Amino acid sequence: MRPYAKWKYIVLVLVLGLSTLYSLPNLFGEQPAVQITRDNGEPLAADFGSRVEALLQQSEVVPATSGLESGQWVVRLESEDDQLQANDALRRGLGRGYVVALNLAPRTPDWLRNLGARPMALGLDLRGGVHFLLDVDVAEVRSKAIENYVTEIPAQLRNENIRYSGRRQDGGDVVLEFPDAARMDAALRFIRDQYRELDVEADPDAGLTLRARITEAESQRIQDFAVQQNLITLRNRVNQLGVAEPVVQRQGANRIVVQLPGVQDTTRVKDLLGATATLEYRAVAEGDADLAASSGVAPAGTELYYTREGRRPVLLKREIIAAGSQLVDAQPTVDENNRPAVSVTLDGAGAKRMFEFTQDNVGKPMAVLFRERQVVTTYNAKGEPIRESRDIQEVISIATIRGVFGKRFQTTGLESKEAHDLALLLKAGALAAPVDIVEERTVGPSLGADNIERGFKAAMLGVAVVALFMIVYYRMFGLFAIAALSLNLLILIAALSMLQATLSMPGIAGIILTAGIAVDANVLIYERIREELRNGTKPHAAIEAGYDRAFLTIADANITTLVATLVLFALGSGPVKGFAVTLSIGILASQFTAIVGTRALAHLVFARRARMTDLPIW
Repeated sequence: MRPYAKWKYIVLVLVLGLSTLYSLPNLFGEQPAVQITRDNGEPLAADFGSRVEALLQQSEVVPATSGLESGQWVVRLESEDDQLQANDALRRGLGRGYVVALNLAPRTPDWLRNLGARPMALGLDLRGGVHFLLDVDVAEVRSKAIENYVTEIPAQLRNENIRYSGRRQDGGDVVLEFPDAARMDAALRFIRDQYRELDVEADPDAGLTLRARITEAESQRIQDFAVQQNLITLRNRVNQLGVAEPVVQRQGANRIVVQLPGVQDTTRVKDLLGATATLEYRAVAEGDADLAASSGVAPAGTELYYTREGRRPVLLKREIIAAGSQLVDAQPTVDENNRPAVSVTLDGAGAKRMFEFTQDNVGKPMAVLFRERQVVTTYNAKGEPIRESRDIQEVISIATIRGVFGKRFQTTGLESKEAHDLALLLKAGALAAPVDIVEERTVGPSLGADNIERGFKAAMLGVAVVALFMIVYYRMFGLFAIAALSLNLLILIAALSMLQATLSMPGIAGIILTAGIAVDANVLIYERIREELRNGTKPHAAIEAGYDRAFLTIADANITTLVATLVLFALGSGPVKGFAVTLSIGILASQFTAIVGTRALAHLVFARRARMTDLPIW
């Protein structure tokens, strides 16, 4: 036989060593834990550990470990009962200002963590966690679009010197009234030319009046945009939570599924997912705000709001100078008086609009309007939950413009926690439409453990059946195939751990299928060796010919399967992607182990048998 290159043996040993090392964290499992953070994002105090220890002693809970990990205080417990008891004690003892959440912490030793070795990220069906189904309120975004047209179209008509005598919103229509037919015809032509997404026509029952409404195509576009924008925003918000491999995907026309593996406490998650807090910067309008509040009628071009402190009425102009959707960055900070604030950075369009406004209005007041939609759950006499939406609109600050600014500035008038949460929401992006949580499920870790046990048994049974067949049918070479298959699975587990790709039940199915594909490559090689032996080729030459001539066939089969898995990954979502990732890694690993691994073993065993007349493969 031809000498086998030593570097191939070295590569094989290195792959075996690294795969073993990075697969080890999966053997240690996870343990129940309670994690604690400050709700305003600030670091924990230096004496926080002693405070936690005292609270645990009072509740007679003995932690396995307790310490600071990645900016969070993590208390590891020996059992789920201890976890629940510690969670209750810490919630009561720490009080407001802290977020105490249940979680699962890996038992990986420090020396492995220092090497960057981590256990595989498990999906919701294996690790447990929370599942939310969110409904996007597309009617709200359509209504908001109509409100924008009520403000925008009259402004454009004024720029074109087309006078109108009145404007209003009537359901889903923009209604414009004109003093004469000539101006109405001019407005009709202008709106049809500039706003092709609107159906506009004269109202025969209301005299000199035009009605404009959004077309069906535009309404569908607005709905799709709102859902897609919410999808992006929710992904950004979930990323802020630091959850490993979350699933955020669209379901149907106006619903979004959010799955967060490992999370067991849903309170903080629900607050962040459903929050729609944003800011609007508006000019303060001249006029008697008290009179508008008592009469309930605001002057034309203005809207009535109230301040947060004192509930004083304020008249603001309808036109928005800048809104939360134009913010590209937001950070919690403090002002010169050490009060909580949010430092904001506007995008190009917002910065230009703010610069132009402040340049023309130095010495005049500008208000910051805080808008938030809260979902409150109440219960009726039968104990059935009733969800109600409440819109909060408060003027948090009114300041006189002292100088010209545009891109960067500060917003004050917020509480410490509110400043932190608002900065987080603005940085992650504003929701294009409000969302309601219509379904919530918590999957316990015990169910995930049962799935893992069943999946492990299925995988081991499949490998055992394959091993038995290969050993009986191919004898010594069957043992080589089983050794290569074991290395294949080891590489697959190590790769999933290093990439932190989520493993779910479909992923376990991919692992079992990988075992079949890996053995299939060996079958092609061994049958080729058998064919060479039947043709009278000597054993050493038959081994060389079997590996050389089967290589292209194996590569061709693996490439076509790999292309199919890449299509699955590109077009699929959630579990389908997990299956595709697992199978892709398995295919690449099988190419290496079947050709390099088994050939190295064959050379080690048979290369030195110079007078060999037969092979143990029949």
